[in-house]
Amino acid sequence: MLKRFLKNSYSSIVLALLFGFVSGAIILAIAGYSPAEAYGIMFKTVLSKPKYIAQIIVNAAPIILTGLAVAFAYNTGLFNIGAEGQYVAGTIVAAMLGHYLPLPAVIHPIFILIVAFIAGGLLGALAAWLKNRFGIHEVISTIMLNWIIFYINNFLANHPKIKVPGSVHSPEIRPSASLLFVSKEFLRSDSGRELIKAKPVLGQIIRTPLSWGIPLAIVLGIVYWFILKKTRLGYTMRAVGLNKDAAEFSGIPVKKNVFSSMFFAGGAAGLAGAIVVLSYGLYISTLGAQEGYGWDGISVSLIARANPIACIFSGILFAFLRFGGQMIQSRIQAPTEIINIMIGSIVLAIAVSGLLPRLADYLERREKSNV
Repeated sequence: MLKRFLKNSYSSIVLALLFGFVSGAIILAIAGYSPAEAYGIMFKTVLSKPKYIAQIIVNAAPIILTGLAVAFAYNTGLFNIGAEGQYVAGTIVAAMLGHYLPLPAVIHPIFILIVAFIAGGLLGALAAWLKNRFGIHEVISTIMLNWIIFYINNFLANHPKIKVPGSVHSPEIRPSASLLFVSKEFLRSDSGRELIKAKPVLGQIIRTPLSWGIPLAIVLGIVYWFILKKTRLGYTMRAVGLNKDAAEFSGIPVKKNVFSSMFFAGGAAGLAGAIVVLSYGLYISTLGAQEGYGWDGISVSLIARANPIACIFSGILFAFLRFGGQMIQSRIQAPTEIINIMIGSIVLAIAVSGLLPRLADYLERREKSNV
């Protein structure tokens, strides 16, 4: 049973989660906090109210998408470090088109999402072009592009013709561009207040910025999995990632597939940025540092072992841990860095999970030698 467990592909995830929580408990104890109390707050408090669960789902949507941006590229032999910049590109598109482009309510957000996907995709494709044309590794180019888009964002947020006077952010998007399930205008109306009063549980949920972001993230995860596993395009992209020379020898256009892979990867991160702005961000503002959605996406992808569908669940887990860390900090004043240690421990355990099958083989050889 032990050998079968070690060889199971899901065993590493179970052990990684266990290792992460044990590491967090040790750090909490060393820092003088009760692990039982802290984890009790994380699970009991966070899962006790519908509004907390809804907020976790809201927080999960963008990091699921940035996780997909990393996972899709990884499946094709590429390491997309540029999800952060691609995310910011999506926020810029959403903020600009959301305010300055008047369109009907249903068409407006759909058009913005499409353009944001293209913007993020083109940023990823630019890194692919640099790799194809000049041999520049995508890790280097995407890191540099992250900073270029970061400063473009700050330039636009501070531009006199764009920013709101007396602020360092752009104007809010139009109501027609919103992705929220329930508009803020309705919540402020007499009908909205009556609904919240009459149905408290539903009221807790609809007062959170629940939007079409999470269904879009789930659908895209399934679509990306289907593309990679069930289509000719996905097969050729994975073949290029496994062995570029063999793929080229068999007639597969390597450069075209690298370009396509990075376009799809960047598009997912661009969608993440647009969803944040159209759901609850409402505008772009001057950034003192990178927001971290793209970097969180790397962790989400690693926990999911670069499986697009698994990114959905690892993104929700990641959002739960982050939100739970905030609750622990507010209740017992434990530092949220402990949650970062937990997440880092989980990722580290996933990274070394390749040793588990080897351990199973060692146990099997030892058993045979004893016989």
